[in-house]
This record gives sequence, structure tokens and C-alpha cells, in this order.
Amino acid sequence: MPRVVHFDLPAEDPEKLKGFYEQVFGWKFEKWDDPSGQMEYWLITTGEENEPGINGGMGKRKDANEQIANTIGVPNVDEYIKKVEENGGEILMQKMAIPGIGWISSFKDPQGNKHMIMQDDKEAK
Repeated sequence: MPRVVHFDLPAEDPEKLKGFYEQVFGWKFEKWDDPSGQMEYWLITTGEENEPGINGGMGKRKDANEQIANTIGVPNVDEYIKKVEENGGEILMQKMAIPGIGWISSFKDPQGNKHMIMQDDKEAK
């Protein structure tokens, strides 16, 4: 059964917001080295591996309405894009490779909540 595996936190000023979460919750931030050089993104560790919970990431907010988005791990992005559409969801971003990580797509559920789906694939290009 697919589960939430990651969250994305949009930020007006990532450096400033990073400090807030470090000070309040002790979260750890590591700048991601995007192979394409196009994305400014920080990986967020929210706890120890043996504790319940998920980690996330933070990037620059793209528009004023952007909210936190959960990423749901799926075995096949193409199959789940089809399921989203067949069940009244709307695909916002078609399948896209994150080189060396996997495949990702974003969608809105029938009530307007934005989420992402991701398939692990180290060979993605």
C-alpha cells in the first residue's frame, strides 16, 4: 500500500526558514546537490531513522498559493497517474525524472489538495 514518504515545504526565504525549524525542532538541513544545477533545495531530517516519522525537503516558493505537499511513494508513476485521473484527480505535472533518484508527478485530489507521487529509480534520467 503506498504511503507518505516525504514532504515538501515551500519557503519565501529558505535560509531564514531553515533557521526557524532548526531552532524550534532541531531539524537538520543539508543542501541538495542537484545534478542539473536548476533546483535550489534542502533535504530535511526530522528525526532518527529508528523513530516513526518522515523526512522532507524545502525549496523556494514558486507562487503565493503554494502549500506543503506530501509525496506518496508508488511502485509505478505511470499506473498511479492513470488511477488519479480515473478517480477524479487532476495531474498538475506530468512524469518527470529526478536524475539518480526516480520519477515524480504532482496532482490535485478531487477537493483541491496537492500531492506528489514518486517512484524510486536510480537509473532515472
